[in-house]
Amino acid sequence: MSGKFNTIDDFDIEDKTVLVRIDVNSPVDPSSGIILDDTRLKLHAQTIRELSNKGARVVILAHQSRPGKKDFTTLSQHADALADILNLRVNYVDSIFSASAKEAIKNLKAHDILLLENVRFFSEESLSRSPEEQSKTILVRELSPLIDYFVNDAFAAAHRSQASLVGFTVNTPSAAGRVMEKELTVIQDALDNVQHPCVFLLGGMKPDDSIDVMENVLSNGTADSILTTGIVANIVMWAAGVDIGQVNRDFIASRGYEDMVAKSKELIERFGDKVKYPIDIAVDRDGERVDIDFEEIPNESIFDIGVKTINYYAGEIRKAKTIFANGPAGVFEDPNFAMGTEDLINAIANSEGFSLIGGGHIAAATAGLGCEDQMSHVSSGGGACISMLAGKELAAVEALKKSKD
Repeated sequence: MSGKFNTIDDFDIEDKTVLVRIDVNSPVDPSSGIILDDTRLKLHAQTIRELSNKGARVVILAHQSRPGKKDFTTLSQHADALADILNLRVNYVDSIFSASAKEAIKNLKAHDILLLENVRFFSEESLSRSPEEQSKTILVRELSPLIDYFVNDAFAAAHRSQASLVGFTVNTPSAAGRVMEKELTVIQDALDNVQHPCVFLLGGMKPDDSIDVMENVLSNGTADSILTTGIVANIVMWAAGVDIGQVNRDFIASRGYEDMVAKSKELIERFGDKVKYPIDIAVDRDGERVDIDFEEIPNESIFDIGVKTINYYAGEIRKAKTIFANGPAGVFEDPNFAMGTEDLINAIANSEGFSLIGGGHIAAATAGLGCEDQMSHVSSGGGACISMLAGKELAAVEALKKSKD
């Protein structure tokens, strides 16, 4: 795929000013405000270090959370963390395109690194518009004259069409950074060269995305079976005629996912037993985990897949030559209901097939178990990865492609 867009290798960046968009959105302790995990900072360090080493003047744009959330904060701490990781000085200004920010960019020398303020402090960043429209925003108009190249390394946000992600590609020579390049290459190669049998493990709390993936990979013959967990499994069980209890039906409806039931029923009718759902589930009884067969689900909230399902799914995973996994199996943050997520991650880690973990919560759970090195690829972007699996175009990638044309 890398031939469709420019990479860092396509430009002579020595003594040039390069604007780099990264995604270092990190979990933050709500009481202390301290960054709890620097994984994304470490990922992007490769691109930043390479640009600096090649003599570029590196200007970084990034975001942290979004307005209204408790972890929506400045990037001053990110600058310090990035400096520690790079073992290089990282300058920071607490604005994005103010006079002081522009002056700081103009004063950069070769190899210097400057991190600008949280780009989501700029209200227009929240708007999704075409690259041409985004190129006219004040953010892009103010910074474009100061830069020679734009490098987008923010794969985790690549499904968004926001100003900092697509606006600069219209009038500035643009390239993918190393994280973006690797993610797109690995995921697309995996989809283009699937080894069968191929299993998709789909769970978590965003069933609309997962059911789009299900439809895409079953329709094009990529998947041989879909193993459902989480709220995705509850929807599929409901669609298959299983009585999941009023409390679980109400939960699905309260999240606005009731229409997914009809869509799942259609997929079951089209693809039969390729769409698999749990044969038992787990509920909470007075603080204890209780596993119950699917024919006897009580009117209680489902918190995890059951032990029989874990063993059944693990067997399917062991037989697979390709495994795609997205979303945890249950409420894995609760030790009583982490079993489904953890046991299936361990099954994938110990399988002999190619394994791709699709970012987000399941990537965090994989890291928590120390299983990252046993996976073929752990994606840095849940939303972008699942969009690719669903066969959708990524707005920021399409902008990079158009920039090269």
